[in-house]
Amino acid sequence: MSARLRVILEEEIRKLSLPSGIPQTLEELKHIVQETFAIHQDFSFQFQDQDFNGQFFTLLETNEIKDKDTIKVVLAEPVITVTFQDSSKDQGVLDSFDSSCTELLEDVGSCSTASSDTTILSSPGSTSSLRSVPWPAQFVIPTFSFDTELILQAANEANLKDGTLLCNPAVKSNILDKLAESIFVYTAYPSSAQREQVAEALVMKHPCLRDPVSFNGLYSWHNSLKYKLGNFRAKVKHLGIPELNVNCLKRKSAADKTPAKNLKKAKKSEVNYLPPHPQGETDTSLEKERVELLYEYKKRDNNSVINEKMAKTFSLRRKDVIQKPLVIDLNARWPALFEFSQIEEEFRRITLKPLQSTFFGKLDEYTPKLLRLYRKKGGAVGKKLDETLEIMNEDNSIESRRESVIRGLILYLGEKTEELIKDYRVCDDDDAAAIQEAITSLVLNVFVVSKARDGGLEKEAGIAIEGAEVLFGIPSVAHACSYLMGLIYALELSYPKKLKYTFEVFQKIFLELEDVNKNMSSKIHDLKISLLA
Repeated sequence: MSARLRVILEEEIRKLSLPSGIPQTLEELKHIVQETFAIHQDFSFQFQDQDFNGQFFTLLETNEIKDKDTIKVVLAEPVITVTFQDSSKDQGVLDSFDSSCTELLEDVGSCSTASSDTTILSSPGSTSSLRSVPWPAQFVIPTFSFDTELILQAANEANLKDGTLLCNPAVKSNILDKLAESIFVYTAYPSSAQREQVAEALVMKHPCLRDPVSFNGLYSWHNSLKYKLGNFRAKVKHLGIPELNVNCLKRKSAADKTPAKNLKKAKKSEVNYLPPHPQGETDTSLEKERVELLYEYKKRDNNSVINEKMAKTFSLRRKDVIQKPLVIDLNARWPALFEFSQIEEEFRRITLKPLQSTFFGKLDEYTPKLLRLYRKKGGAVGKKLDETLEIMNEDNSIESRRESVIRGLILYLGEKTEELIKDYRVCDDDDAAAIQEAITSLVLNVFVVSKARDGGLEKEAGIAIEGAEVLFGIPSVAHACSYLMGLIYALELSYPKKLKYTFEVFQKIFLELEDVNKNMSSKIHDLKISLLA
């Protein structure tokens, strides 16, 4: 049976005829649309759901659409990166390191030195010391020295013929030196999983380097990388690299003076955890910028200047943050950091990802499957989920739908909604005073204040941290949760233990920030498999 679809493209609306009917798979539909409308880049679909007043949702299965339905083609944004530039004044020592960084980025194919479209960083001129690429999904083994490459080529050919393995200490030393430099482009403290990934990529590219003793041929390389990276950090720490200096024993308290105790390093997939200052800047010059920022912050309609100064002082701010001061003290020193726009920008500087579009994109994409999982849940949790989903029957707006999914997620994971979201209702001044008093006991929470207005309820959300209200006037619970994640990264906060699964979903599924230092819990791993099935 034939079918027709209304297709919304970037600049026009077209009609798509399907003589054989709607395809059974999303890939088939994607191929037809690609061929019909000559689309040459990756894209996804959204469909108009009449059950929700024609609002658009991510299309996951073709059985969600029928004849004469409307679909929208959403083009994927290209990923643009900038090169890593070290801000050290000791250029002679860093020349070889910089060249290896550049060489690796060229191998990866993500280096764009001449592009005028670089948009990942807020102020390229003032943040050139930031890392510009996250840890890659596939680690690219760099090119080694000329003589080492010749030896490896011959050894790989011999290995292909008779399985001969190469044992050459000089070659191994050269390989480890080069790998350490390449790894440092991404992180100063690679996890065990990351080192194993590098070892696996090395042995895959050069089979002659397999370890003859271990079962997978990787153990000796994994272990050697661990010690080589320690030596490499010791070699370059005198160059003034903040993420190394902060862990020097002389900078630690007496209780922490062991090398591995309370190590300050990226723990939630931060790309720029503690970057060096921009070239030519010092603590003193950036402190002057911070004071000027306080003055500029008081002016109206001054966003461009604030953005510029916030980007320029990022490295100084991170030095403040990792010392774990009280949030009210950080608010006093950096009030602009607690503005909605700057939470988004700070998150982007730290992770290279946009906060809200990533969070809501994945939340909306997985909503249909999450709702199906909730409705299948039985027992006491199932009853609570049914009550939570009733909100959507009363208000079918997209914000209500998102709130229901988030509240339901907490219950589905076996945690308590009230541990994250506090609901308050204001009827008079006494209620308002009681709410302010209640907020002083909140540690890391979203709170919702409801007021009777014109026969209905008007809701506003806020965020409280360490007993202080840091944000209010947020339009929805879902927005508040996304901003809370932004603040957790910006302020280097830990997740509440009683909500560890909820925040693991927020980070690893909604924000797609895999924690390289810790494996995904089995509960969240199973959930992810269900969502991707």
